[in-house]
Amino acid sequence: MAYHSQLPSNKNVGNMAILPIRTTVRGPAPMQNGASEQDIIDEALYYFKANVFFRNYEIKSESDRLLIYVILYISECLKKLAKCTNKNQGMQEMYTLAISKFDIPGDPGFVLNSVYGKPGNSNDAEFLRSYLTQVRQECGQRVCEKVFNTEDGRPSKWWLCFAKKKFMDKSLSGPGQ
Repeated sequence: MAYHSQLPSNKNVGNMAILPIRTTVRGPAPMQNGASEQDIIDEALYYFKANVFFRNYEIKSESDRLLIYVILYISECLKKLAKCTNKNQGMQEMYTLAISKFDIPGDPGFVLNSVYGKPGNSNDAEFLRSYLTQVRQECGQRVCEKVFNTEDGRPSKWWLCFAKKKFMDKSLSGPGQ
């Protein structure tokens, strides 16, 4: 049985939840109140290794749509980090990946348009792109911290062994990337 997000959603763009995150990265995301509370990125990292094996995933809330996106993004991060030899190189790769051009729900190249609603207008689309950029930057930093949290500073094989796994048989990057 797949794990689902336990976080309540107060705001949505399209049908994707806009949830607070704990971050130092500037952007439109609502700020998380308590430093000890889990945010969507913590949840995705915690459930990643269990959920990544599922080819099908029943969406039970708008928060699940954001969880799916973050899990798919973690997979992209691991693919990039598999080529890195140290944390500094990894952090640079994560920043580059986070700010690179990417598709959002409603764009022709977005892999899960069938389960995501298109933003209602161009302002919502711009907000969603900014929000996801901020989530991607924070997520990349946290994934890099986990992957390079080893005594010798080399990447953890217990994280990188998941680099080739495809959650729901999908990838945020196009074929061959």
